[in-house]
Amino acid sequence: MKTAIYPGSFDPVTFGHIDIIRRAVKLFDKVIVVVSVNPTKPADFSIEERLDFLKRCTKKIKNIEIDSNSGLFIDYFKKKNADVIVKGIRAMSDFEYEFQMALINKDLYHPAETVFLSADAASMFLSSSAVKQIAMFGGDISAFVPECILKDILERMKIK
Repeated sequence: MKTAIYPGSFDPVTFGHIDIIRRAVKLFDKVIVVVSVNPTKPADFSIEERLDFLKRCTKKIKNIEIDSNSGLFIDYFKKKNADVIVKGIRAMSDFEYEFQMALINKDLYHPAETVFLSADAASMFLSSSAVKQIAMFGGDISAFVPECILKDILERMKIK
C-alpha cells in the first residue's frame, strides 16, 4: 500500500489544492493532507480552521486523511511510514523552491521521494494569497474556493 503526504499551509484551501488532492488519490492508496505550521509564514486562519476547511472541502473524497504538523516535516513523514511527498507546481518559481525542498528531504531521509503534479490550466495562477487579497477588497472569489468555505473566508478577510 503506497501512502502519499501532501503538505501545505492551505491558508485557505483553494480549488487548486482540491485538484491536486483528487489527482493524488488516483495515484496512491492513501493520501494524507497535512497542514504544516510554517513559523516564517504568518497565517490568516488558525490550524483548527484550516483543518476544518479541508475536512469540509474533501468529505466526498475517499482514501484521505486530514492532519496537521508543527515540527520538522520529514520527521512526520517517517512517523507516518509514508512513501511519497506530493507537491503541486504552478510555475517555474514553484518548481525551483519545491525541488530544493525535495533534495533537502531526500538528504534528511533517503527513502523520501517527491512527486510533482503540475497545476491544471485553470489553477495555474491561483494562490491562497491572491484569494485573500481579492476577498479583502470585496472581490468575487467564488470561482477560486469551494462554496462550503466561501462565507468563512469572506468574513475573515473583510477590510475593517
